[in-house]
Amino acid sequence: MVAHSFKPLLNIFVVLLLNINLCSYFSHANPNSANSSSHDLVSPLKGLKLNGSFEFSNTSVVAYDFGNRFHFLPLAVLLPKTVSDISTTIKYVFGLANNSELTITARGHGHSLQGQSQNNGGIVISMEALEEQKMYIQTGDLPYVDVSGGELWINILHETVKQGLTPKSWTDYLYLSVGGTLSNAGIGGQAFKYGPQINNVYQLEVVTGKGDIVNCSEKENADLFHGVLGGLGQLGIITKARISLEPAPKLVKWIRVLYSNFKLCTKDQEQLISLNNTFDYIQGFVMTGLSSTLSRTKPLQAGPPSRSEGKILYCLEVAKYFNPEDANTTNQFTENILSSLNYIPHTIFLTDVPYVDFLDRVHLSDLKLKEKDLANVTQPWLTVLVPKSNIQSFAKEVFGNILANTSYNPILIYPFNQSSWKHNTSMVTPAEDIIYLAAFLTSAPSSSSGPDGLDNILTINKRILDFCETANLGVKQYLPFYETQDEWRAHFGDRWEVFAQRKSTFDPLSILAPGQRIFSRGPVSS
Repeated sequence: MVAHSFKPLLNIFVVLLLNINLCSYFSHANPNSANSSSHDLVSPLKGLKLNGSFEFSNTSVVAYDFGNRFHFLPLAVLLPKTVSDISTTIKYVFGLANNSELTITARGHGHSLQGQSQNNGGIVISMEALEEQKMYIQTGDLPYVDVSGGELWINILHETVKQGLTPKSWTDYLYLSVGGTLSNAGIGGQAFKYGPQINNVYQLEVVTGKGDIVNCSEKENADLFHGVLGGLGQLGIITKARISLEPAPKLVKWIRVLYSNFKLCTKDQEQLISLNNTFDYIQGFVMTGLSSTLSRTKPLQAGPPSRSEGKILYCLEVAKYFNPEDANTTNQFTENILSSLNYIPHTIFLTDVPYVDFLDRVHLSDLKLKEKDLANVTQPWLTVLVPKSNIQSFAKEVFGNILANTSYNPILIYPFNQSSWKHNTSMVTPAEDIIYLAAFLTSAPSSSSGPDGLDNILTINKRILDFCETANLGVKQYLPFYETQDEWRAHFGDRWEVFAQRKSTFDPLSILAPGQRIFSRGPVSS
């Protein structure tokens, strides 16, 4: 097994992977139509007794998100210092009852894709402004960390490793808020082993749509606890979370191998996630329109990839965590397990990197993105969950036809086994045990009318979704985006009634998270 320098590959893949991240709203008829009398509310809001403050003039700072497709100007931005500031504000809006259309959106780091973290004419709560909750790390037999809902995962990583501990499950990008990822799910390469981030939470503090501050867990206020996890911000605002920890390794053996056959790649992925003793991280990605001739000394980055005759390559990406004293054992484990796989010979690329650097690998591409003219770059991402039984049909049509002869990159695809996941949360997944995540994470210049332009990428995304529906593949969107309640009902399926009932209980006037376009302001109707 030959080891290669990984820094160039790291740079290229990171630029691939985060020509990226995770949402603005002009062209659609209103997710939350601005109330014509909303400006009459400025004085009452100014009169609320808060530890923090409202910002009424410079609200454009939250009228954007990572997707950069929609831009909504709120009436006000709440900069809370304490959780009681959030509670007081919600209670005031709830007290307006049906005499106002005012709504409230909790905003973490603004990495939504279609305006979900914005609010048209309402109130945006800047969760990063919370000062009350300091990070607390509990060591011992059942270690955990207590954090604010506005805390970023990158900060949790840096603080917990100082104590030799780490959260178990990660997203690929760490500059996301705790409340944001827990309101969706938080899926990454460790999900096959530990489940998504919502699987690794012991307890939450939530401010409901009535302004109540509620502690909840599996044993206390369990319906709220389960409903908020993956609940898209509909039932309450996560203000604190207690997150499970485990011992942190110091090093990671980071490995990539290539395939030209999708069936062999998925066979190996499924084999790896089924083993008791396997890698700690398992992902994969698809390279469309790339040459099959790759430099072994400069993997995947000897200049721009050349076009091939419709050649598609598939990459299996895995990682094994270890400490320096276990290097020999880890090397032997790696050689043994790789010897059972069916990748193209001589396409092994591997390196040892610090654990923190591995988890934060995508940040480099984020910095590179910021060097570009971001005002003209959109992120029309699409992520779907595909049942194992239909993944080959999905790949044949999507990779072999819809994306044939395109440079649609990056595309992630990898499986996980959800048998050990919490199934009473609000997250919606396909019914099968093994499901695949397929994420299409391309960027698009909004000014371009060519193949790389926004309109063309959105057309491709629609073709993918239309095919999944027509072929009845049982696919579900992750980070879902729909514009009508009928579409949301179809998304939730037989779980809609439970979700709507929870909404009616905890946010009965549909005050929270209007950017999801699920419920209109007013009493909830199922």
